[in-house]
Amino acid sequence: MAKEKKPKAADAPAPAAVEPEKKDAAPAPAAVESAAAPAVAPPVEGASAPRQAPQAEVAAPKSKKKPGVPPRRGKKLRNHLKNIEKRLREIGTVPVKQAVAELKKLKRAKFDETVEVHINLGIDVTQSDQMVRGAIPLPHGIGKTRKVAVFTQGDNIAKAKEAGADVVGAADLVEKVQKENFLDFDVAIATQDMMGQVSRLGKVLGPRGLMPTPKAGTVVPANGDLGAAVREFKAGKVEYRSDKTGQIHAGVGKMSFDDEKLAANINVFVEQVRSAKPAGVKGVFINGVTLSATMCPGIKVAI
Repeated sequence: MAKEKKPKAADAPAPAAVEPEKKDAAPAPAAVESAAAPAVAPPVEGASAPRQAPQAEVAAPKSKKKPGVPPRRGKKLRNHLKNIEKRLREIGTVPVKQAVAELKKLKRAKFDETVEVHINLGIDVTQSDQMVRGAIPLPHGIGKTRKVAVFTQGDNIAKAKEAGADVVGAADLVEKVQKENFLDFDVAIATQDMMGQVSRLGKVLGPRGLMPTPKAGTVVPANGDLGAAVREFKAGKVEYRSDKTGQIHAGVGKMSFDDEKLAANINVFVEQVRSAKPAGVKGVFINGVTLSATMCPGIKVAI
């Protein structure tokens, strides 16, 4: 048998040339689409379409509270308020002492409430000369310790501290209020020589009712007694001012005061307001006075 001849290397088919991989080459669009989108089998004729799972709808929580609508009161509270309204209609307008006694019968709060006086004035609020403002020391105080800040300089600093002022300073105190918004006090008193610097604090102290003014007795003149002014406000000197509706509101004591002390404070305060009647007011100056407390309704007072 003849031996088969082996093919030579030159006669063997040349292997296909392999191109080098390009690192920056992007994959073919078809490959990207097939990788991104899952394969979906074509629909079969005559077969019903598969049902899609319903998406869970998240229901928005319904708020039970409506803006401007108070919560529903219980039956016991509603009956109590009806009895109070009936009682107030029956007693009508009463003298000061009886109003104080009736007010204490209505007490329900556990804390010592503040007794307040509300006076309706017959003034024209559009006229600046008919605004009523002042301050008066009540004979029995208001039952509250007040923090007093004094803007003064020189020898008056020692006088203010001796009288019991809580915060005393000059330009340093003005700067502290202006830059650090320091307002940890209830009353601000200034001597006349400091008003040039204190006037810069009008935007800070004015909206809070703390701006010193001669009408309220919080600006002490050069020949005035600074120590007496500090002691009066520490003891419970009350400032009052008519608002844009022609009303005056002020606290005149605590519910724990004796009836006689509360009545004395109320009478002194009302008489002080009566004496502050502006010259431009014609007719009735005080239209009505109402006595109330922090958590008690108002009782009309005959004065």
